[in-house]
Amino acid sequence: MFQTVHSADGTTIAYEKTGTGPAVIVVGGAFNTRMSPGTLVPLLAAHFTVYVYDRRGRGDSTNTQPYAIAREIEDLAALIDAAGGSAMVYGHSSGAVLALEATAAGLPIAKVVAYEPPFTAEENGRTSLAWADEVRAAADADDREKAATLFLLGIGAEPEGVAAMTRQQWWPGMLGVAHTLPYDLALVGDGLFHAVRLGKVAAPTLLIDGAESPSWAGTAVSVAARAIPGARRLTLDEQDHNVDPAALAPALIGFFA
Repeated sequence: MFQTVHSADGTTIAYEKTGTGPAVIVVGGAFNTRMSPGTLVPLLAAHFTVYVYDRRGRGDSTNTQPYAIAREIEDLAALIDAAGGSAMVYGHSSGAVLALEATAAGLPIAKVVAYEPPFTAEENGRTSLAWADEVRAAADADDREKAATLFLLGIGAEPEGVAAMTRQQWWPGMLGVAHTLPYDLALVGDGLFHAVRLGKVAAPTLLIDGAESPSWAGTAVSVAARAIPGARRLTLDEQDHNVDPAALAPALIGFFA
């Protein structure tokens, strides 16, 4: 059974908590709801009180407009308050960006883990995000199928792979949150890691990538590790962007404990 908190702008944020011990909040990326962490939750709940939530506009959370990254940070602040006023945070993909942004903004985050935040390095040049405008236009028109398809193609999925996804039983669930893809795009921005802002992260930080992930993932955690004081980097063998909870959980438990 889910519970709710209210963000600073009145948005209702739905969440569930499992386990006992220090609070750990899981922040999902694109297409994710509070259900998406799946088997990661019981693995962590043996050691921590685990909070999973629907980011604004998803699942049972409401969707106050206009959107701003600052509002998502306020959502996370409300959840931290509900968790007792301090928490550790794990974020995946665009959720990792949100976790780092919230930590840099000064939220009471004791430790933060970011799995493959989709950044590139300044020296590699700006990422081409021209396709992002098409995703935003499709989302504004509430053409969720088009928004989801364009987003997946834009991040590098093969056309035949996307076509196969549309035939899966979980595809309607992805479409159910596809209108929030512009929020993930806003978090990524121009694709660059902004060291001046995110270098303000003061909490102990672990940056993780998968050994089988595309090269951008290694670049992202490498440039972030150079900019965030004291940050640690870990590469998980045989893992890619869709990391196996069984491989991820020991790293999170070890760092958070």
